[in-house]
Amino acid sequence: MVKAVQQAGEKAHLDLLNAHPDLVGKAVLTAASASEQASAGLNQLSKEEVRMFREWNHTYREKFGFPFIICARLNKKDAILTAFPRRLAQDRRTEITTALEEIAKIARLRLEDIVT
Repeated sequence: MVKAVQQAGEKAHLDLLNAHPDLVGKAVLTAASASEQASAGLNQLSKEEVRMFREWNHTYREKFGFPFIICARLNKKDAILTAFPRRLAQDRRTEITTALEEIAKIARLRLEDIVT
């Protein structure tokens, strides 16, 4: 599955990336996404933390044209907030690759849940 995504063209990559909601956004989440964000502590943020996430999301989307994607189950809120500026320093092609790698992590964990 990962290889098929890697071999897809940039349009397919961008379509996949843009299908993801913003972290701490206003979209209605699937049960899996809500659970994953909660495991990272994103459901218990202060007003200031919510503001920070929304500002980082906006800055990221403005630069790259797709939402910031990170495997929330493998991170906590502080690690995610630290990842924003590091990832914003990357070029667009590198960041597309990074975001696709994060999607692969999410997919692997969700598949493991289904299988086990």
